[in-house]
Amino acid sequence: MNDSQKELLDLAHTKMPFGKYKDYYLIDLPEYYLVWFKNKGFPTGKLGQQLQLIFELKLNGLEPMLRDLRIKFPKK
Repeated sequence: MNDSQKELLDLAHTKMPFGKYKDYYLIDLPEYYLVWFKNKGFPTGKLGQQLQLIFELKLNGLEPMLRDLRIKFPKK
């Protein structure tokens, strides 16, 4: 498995670490919440980058891809 595949798999298993949606998988965050971050500014660091990517995936209708990855490759 290459680095980008590992990163995508990690993204599929990452949960929101704080706030109203704490412990939700990032891909399961409501779209309006991601739009709010887009307008206010994503957090810095890895989480911010992941939220931006999730925003783009949802914008392009690709959320089933991450959900399928999470099921096909459960976290060990």
